[in-house]
Amino acid sequence: MRRKILFLMVCGMLILSGIASANTSDPVQLDIVPERQVVNFISGVIYAQPPSYNYKTWPLKMDIMQPESKDLLPAVVFVPGGGFISANKDKLFQERADIAAAGYVVASIEYRVAPQSLFPKPVEDVKSAIRYLRTNAIKFGIDPDRIAIMGNSAGGYLAAMAGTTNGLKEFEKGEYPDQSSSVSAVIDLYGVSDLAEIGHDYSKKMQEMQRSPSAPQAIFVNGLAVNGTGGGINDYPEKAAKANPINYITKDTPPFLLMVGDKDVRVSPYESKILYQALKDKGADVDFYIIKGANHGGIQWVQPAVTKIMIDFLDKHLKNQWNPPVNPLFGVRPTND
Repeated sequence: MRRKILFLMVCGMLILSGIASANTSDPVQLDIVPERQVVNFISGVIYAQPPSYNYKTWPLKMDIMQPESKDLLPAVVFVPGGGFISANKDKLFQERADIAAAGYVVASIEYRVAPQSLFPKPVEDVKSAIRYLRTNAIKFGIDPDRIAIMGNSAGGYLAAMAGTTNGLKEFEKGEYPDQSSSVSAVIDLYGVSDLAEIGHDYSKKMQEMQRSPSAPQAIFVNGLAVNGTGGGINDYPEKAAKANPINYITKDTPPFLLMVGDKDVRVSPYESKILYQALKDKGADVDFYIIKGANHGGIQWVQPAVTKIMIDFLDKHLKNQWNPPVNPLFGVRPTND
């Protein structure tokens, strides 16, 4: 019993000694050199209210990551994927946060989806979002001359459509018609370029599924059978061709960054390969990366080495050799005098 009491007394003394030592140690002074900007988050901004199925107006929202800066910054519009039937603007949060921390205003958008809304309405929504940001450029600290677009999966497809149709009036429907919806660069992550070939080089069963009237791309273009226009993606070749970004490429198409995983089981890497070749054939500027072991999303896509490729691409086309305008909300840029 005495030994137990002695043991507890010794332990208590050691604990008290440790506390006293901690309380009497000198504070650690840190000399921090700022390497990145403060980023503010603005959620639920309504950028358009187009009609949708049984609704005269349907509010479409965007979330904005806005770095604080005395300069007007370049912007990136992020278009989320979702198989043409979902548009969750919360996706790719880590990638968006990395890009914002690198000095870009990043706007993640919703858009109308199938089966309520068919092609080209989602494309029109993407372009409306770009026009909204140009209209409100000063409010969000954006340089309207430096806007890029980025998307993954179906969002990559919509980003590609937006980029390859720069200046085409047939897609310029919606709000803010006095503004341009053109973009200066495109990042397409495992997107679709030919809707009829999503299952290319997959199993025969998978190819049959992709040709089915119930496949998302078929509904996106042809609608449901109850509307009298349903059918597989190959049932209306002209409609499918009109919905393919690969058919709008010219020598004036903005620079593209294509990235795809070699283990993608949702959209064949073939889609990125044929888009890459088509861009090269037309003389457009294009970079193409195939990520080993990567699937249709997943852990590889949030690694710094991957997001660095995206940021370097954006820096090359939106920052380098560019004198940014002053943000009038912060007044005149300070000098070194």
